[in-house]
Amino acid sequence: MKHEIVICMGSSCFARGNRKHLLMIEQYLADHGLSESVVLTGSRCEDQCRCGPNIRIDGQLYGDINGERLLELLSRHLAG
Repeated sequence: MKHEIVICMGSSCFARGNRKHLLMIEQYLADHGLSESVVLTGSRCEDQCRCGPNIRIDGQLYGDINGERLLELLSRHLAG
């Protein structure tokens, strides 16, 4: 099954951490051999700027992302 990660690249989310989170996701996928099984895209805006930075994993939107929470979500969605 292909997983999908959509990272908000709107100016608010990008400035509040998603630039760094994009690099973390790419590194996580490479380290775990998942680059082929995950579609990683960006969105212009998820219309949830107040809750940002925002990332959508397999259709589920997550806000207030930080590095620790991002790694936890990646493990939960992509492990096994």
